[in-house]
Amino acid sequence: MAGQARVLYDFEGQPGTSELSIGTGEILNVTSKDVGEGWWEGSNQRGVSGIFPAAYVEAIVQNYNAPPAMPPPPLPQIYVEENATPALQQQQSQYDDDWDDDWDDDVSEANQGSHPGNPAAGGRSNSDVGSALDVNMAGLKLGDGKGTVRKNLNRFSHFVKTGGEAYILGANKVTATDSDQINIIETSNGITWAPNPQPYSCVVASPKKESKLKGLKSFIAYQLTPSLNNIQVSRRYKHFDWLHERLVEKFCIIPIPPLPDKQISGRYEEQFIERRRLQLQSFVSRVCDHPILSRSDVWLHFLTCTDAKRWKTGKRKAEKDEVIGAAIFGVVQVPEKSLDPLQLDSQTEAFGRFVQSFDTAVRMMQSNFAEQVKRQQGPYKRDYQRIGQSFRTLGTAMELLETAPLTRALSHTADTYDQIALLCEDQPRLDFEPMGDLLHDYRGLLASFPDIIVVHKGALQKRRELERSASEGKTESSVVVRAQQRTDVVSYTLLAEMSYFHQQRVHDFNAAAKIFLQEQITYYQKIVDHLQSTLSQYKDV
Repeated sequence: MAGQARVLYDFEGQPGTSELSIGTGEILNVTSKDVGEGWWEGSNQRGVSGIFPAAYVEAIVQNYNAPPAMPPPPLPQIYVEENATPALQQQQSQYDDDWDDDWDDDVSEANQGSHPGNPAAGGRSNSDVGSALDVNMAGLKLGDGKGTVRKNLNRFSHFVKTGGEAYILGANKVTATDSDQINIIETSNGITWAPNPQPYSCVVASPKKESKLKGLKSFIAYQLTPSLNNIQVSRRYKHFDWLHERLVEKFCIIPIPPLPDKQISGRYEEQFIERRRLQLQSFVSRVCDHPILSRSDVWLHFLTCTDAKRWKTGKRKAEKDEVIGAAIFGVVQVPEKSLDPLQLDSQTEAFGRFVQSFDTAVRMMQSNFAEQVKRQQGPYKRDYQRIGQSFRTLGTAMELLETAPLTRALSHTADTYDQIALLCEDQPRLDFEPMGDLLHDYRGLLASFPDIIVVHKGALQKRRELERSASEGKTESSVVVRAQQRTDVVSYTLLAEMSYFHQQRVHDFNAAAKIFLQEQITYYQKIVDHLQSTLSQYKDV
């Protein structure tokens, strides 16, 4: 133990990180003063441990003086000041040994966890959108003038945790295969991913209930049929969950589409299963369409493996993959043209603002649409039923006067409003729910971009620090040149994904809006047809 310290100023730790909230006057047990620049590690009197700013405490010595009456000093440079994205948490595997012994697990499908919209998964998709766009990267500590650069010890920097700093400094040494190769090209439309030379699709269908242990444990299996080979494979939701974690871990430069939420509204089990199938279909289609994700080994293994033994081998291989996080930049081939850092700053700042604005709009629309579904299946339906009952009661009263034609017309009107009530209840699955699923997808995708942008900003910052170090004669020029080349690789990947995202965004919302409006027209036309038919009943009264 490094001793004790008294807290001089209040400090509120960021939720989701290992930062320890401390209050003025509190006594802390200090366990380490070597955590990183400006941070100490320790625990409070309740036994809660974490890190805290060294400037906010004072080591307790024999002659302790009270803290001066002045404002607290600035936080260390590495502290993310406002709306910071919680650091990626080390997650324990949710998968038991059944994965290696069987295709199934012991958990009921209806109770499976998922990655809410990014989701939505693996830590990244749970970030608040826009939260990481204003991160101030930690300063670089230069060596003793011999040209060495010490790594940033800020373990809460997403740039550092993904291996971005190690890549820029040339410290990543991984073994890659030809299948890991990623190409970026420049076309008349800008910088893009090289297209998949063999595009394909995949259908998710025929969900069915299966069981094991003589029926004691049951689950839902989905049948996937890729056009690559037209061979059907059976996958559990847990398999999707495992796959999603692998994709998030491997591709720090690509937002991974989210999986369905843990709970999906639906009054019957059949509705739950079908809604989940549709959302899994959306996930599968998005991965199939992506020029990089669609060619990854782990995805193709998930999509095509039919043999249990080969499945286990491929699973272990994916979990031991070294080309993950920022190491993937080492397998990216980019155009030789150097990029302008100032222009990149402008582009990424503009894109960051767009992501924040777009996310706000998506959240608002998703909330409004969800509310509309509740109203149509609740109060709106009941309103139509009450109108129908009113006409039916009126017709019943008319029977006493033996006005048969009018009574029949009123009864028909009552039936019409009952039919409209059923239409109102059923309609959301045709318009509001499909649009809601699209919004769910985009919330997950948008939630991933702040961390992606942080990696890019960290690369640019590290490049500038090396350039400044070289100008002071502390770093060799060859080191800077290589760092500049690696930074360009990071920049090219971000630009390629930005281009792909915009392309898909236009396509998705254009198609979804057309379908939504057409279904709305069809819905109201059905109501008009019912009302016109009912109106004709009164001509002969």
